[in-house]
Amino acid sequence: MNGEVYIAGVGMTPFGKHLDMSVKRLTHEAASGALADAGCDSRQLQGAFFGNSTQGHMEGQQMIRGQLALRAMGIDRIPVINVENACASASTAFHLAVNYVRAGAADIVLAVGAEKMFSPDKARTFSAFDGAWDVHDTENGKRRLLEMGYGIEPPDGSVSTKPYSVFMDIYASMGRMHMREFGTTQRQFAAVSAKNHRHSVHNPLAQYRQAYSIDEILAAPPITYPLTLPMCSPVSDGAAAAIVCSEAGLDMLKGRRSRAIRVLASVLQTGTDRPAAALDQHLVRLGSSSAYEQAGVAPGDVSVAEVHDATAIGEIIQSEVLGLCEPGMGGICAERGDTSIGGRIPINPSGGLESKGHPIGATGLGQIHELVMQLRGDAGARQVEGARIAIAENGGGLCGVEEAVACITILGR
Repeated sequence: MNGEVYIAGVGMTPFGKHLDMSVKRLTHEAASGALADAGCDSRQLQGAFFGNSTQGHMEGQQMIRGQLALRAMGIDRIPVINVENACASASTAFHLAVNYVRAGAADIVLAVGAEKMFSPDKARTFSAFDGAWDVHDTENGKRRLLEMGYGIEPPDGSVSTKPYSVFMDIYASMGRMHMREFGTTQRQFAAVSAKNHRHSVHNPLAQYRQAYSIDEILAAPPITYPLTLPMCSPVSDGAAAAIVCSEAGLDMLKGRRSRAIRVLASVLQTGTDRPAAALDQHLVRLGSSSAYEQAGVAPGDVSVAEVHDATAIGEIIQSEVLGLCEPGMGGICAERGDTSIGGRIPINPSGGLESKGHPIGATGLGQIHELVMQLRGDAGARQVEGARIAIAENGGGLCGVEEAVACITILGR
């Protein structure tokens, strides 16, 4: 990557249930926070990238979402680009903002993601995910994904009788494959969840802030084996934003250089038609290899990570394909505390998607918000001591036997 790009400011709403807040209001709160953090007047913005996935489904606003949300807070005249990339929408908006600045098209750009998913109609909320895979090949796609879990039979009573997202069945299938291939245990998945819920206690923006023991998580209501309720991300509303700028843009924001965080790498990756167990060909393995090369760092240089733990199973897989743990060791690393704050490589100090929440069009910028706080040393009781290099991984949708897209971001002090 040529030419330095920086994050000058970040903002984020609490993630959770916000029945009284519209997409416009959530956007206003997160974007205003990022502008204030950067010492930036909205009139200095030269472009904006707006991430959102479900407003069309939930509210019928199929088009011009970003223009409407930003105009409502007085941001107009500038280019506004709408970004939909499933659960990776916000990180993709950030990736595009970085490359827009790096290309010289602008010096100061806003990246923002907002999502409002809570509804009295739960069926409507769950059906928002129906378009996140090939709707012309649903049955074959579902069969292919669920077949990954062969050989591990769910115990009696380990599947919920209440409605839940089919994506949980798919994550469970990935988890049973990991159990079959590497000997990972349900208790190790629970260790990931317990760690993330413990981290979230100290995050005032997290949706859930209650700690659970491993045994409490194992005893919680089942979703689909090996997942129990606390191992799964919740339905969430929320927004997050970042001000992205060049060297020249940073000079316009007087007195903010000491708080700016460098963008060392930003990679957007799609996958291949690989065998399910060939995790060495996983799209995040491919994307992170490119990101490490771009940043000039190695996995061992990473101080802290935020990864896409839509379930605890996801964190274990991502920790391995990012190279933060050896293949098959993700569960063991979590169980012995390597991925806890104070451990060898803290993962999801924010509480992750499981506890912080998962408003899908905002999630990736929520990860960026946390890592900026960590690199600045502003994370309070969840601070990772001496954090200097941070990585975020945010995936979206399903294609073949993995996510349809993943965005890998590496940041540095």
